[in-house]
Amino acid sequence: MTRLFAIARHAVAALALGLAAPAVLAQDDPMANLFADLADPGNAYWERTESDIQREWSKSGSAAMDMLLKRGQQAMEEGDLEAAIAHLTALTDRAPDFAEGWNARATAYFLAGLYGPSVEDIGRVLALEPRHFGALSGLGIILRETGDKQGALAAFRAARAIHPHRPDIDQAVQGLEQELEGIAL
Repeated sequence: MTRLFAIARHAVAALALGLAAPAVLAQDDPMANLFADLADPGNAYWERTESDIQREWSKSGSAAMDMLLKRGQQAMEEGDLEAAIAHLTALTDRAPDFAEGWNARATAYFLAGLYGPSVEDIGRVLALEPRHFGALSGLGIILRETGDKQGALAAFRAARAIHPHRPDIDQAVQGLEQELEGIAL
């Protein structure tokens, strides 16, 4: 479990570095405008922006890799986690720079109760796409479930900084803040 926490802390630290350099990312990033729109607290159409980002993330650039992703996701939906992990492992082996492949496999590992491999894959996701609010939320869930409330809070806060509209992320932050800091009377 200490290895899990060490990996998680490295992932959160990598994220913090990634968020510290948004100007560098914006110059060469075709998704910069989408993330700027998502971060806008006044964006009434945030669900569409979120969908646009997720749609872009799901494009590997290869029809064969996109098919492996779809097969892995379908297997997860059907509850066949062994098949999902097999499809997604084939994907990450063949397309190691495709962040969404790692994210999908992290989800499959999580659903299978394999937190260590899930956190390792989340680390890969965040190294490739530091703004992946879904991976950060997943990391927060794992850390909270394994007792690292400070790490969980940091992960959820990082996700909220990228995506301030998700009520589940906001509720996780508020709940952990209350647990860790107490309720002011």
